[in-house]
Amino acid sequence: MAIIYNLLVGFFGSFIGVLPPGLINMYAAKISMREGRKRGLLFSIGVCIIVMLQTYIALLFARYIGKHPEIVSMLQKVALGIFISLTIYFIFIAKDTRREIRDHGENSKKNRFFLGMFIAMLNLLPLPYWMYLSITFAAFGAFSFTEPELFFAVVASGIGTYSSLALYVQFFRPKEHAPKLKLNMNYVIGIITALISIITFIKILREI
Repeated sequence: MAIIYNLLVGFFGSFIGVLPPGLINMYAAKISMREGRKRGLLFSIGVCIIVMLQTYIALLFARYIGKHPEIVSMLQKVALGIFISLTIYFIFIAKDTRREIRDHGENSKKNRFFLGMFIAMLNLLPLPYWMYLSITFAAFGAFSFTEPELFFAVVASGIGTYSSLALYVQFFRPKEHAPKLKLNMNYVIGIITALISIITFIKILREI
């Protein structure tokens, strides 16, 4: 029964966590819209690999979070710095997505997979998210930190993340079937990261 609980928490926790518009899913949508769904899904697979690694690390930390609450505060500060940097990049540095992107063939497909891994590594929010989530469900007896239950939760988190990203990829049409993009998607991503930075900063202030 513990394995089933971990599977459910892992899948729905990641699916719901990725579903709201954010950096990763908006990037998956942008790639699908401009380059096609296959490359959007390749990007999503790259994301899922890193997410599973982050989930595993977060669950290991969660075992000791009661004795080391300063870890959460540290991760929040690191995340704040990363999102401020991303905001500056996407608003002031990144190229305008309304410009045509040249097709680089197979190498471009491979790059989308590694891009997914890179973008996921920049997003540290899964770490505190899974700490809180696992500890909360464990308090109700609906999550186990023992093996192999932990492994099933990690795999389920990857499947849930992929399912959520696949929805964005599916509902954003490839560029050949869509009207010309009039909105710079990098500005949208920059605004989202700015909002996340503000929220994270407010949380840090409240804990002081």
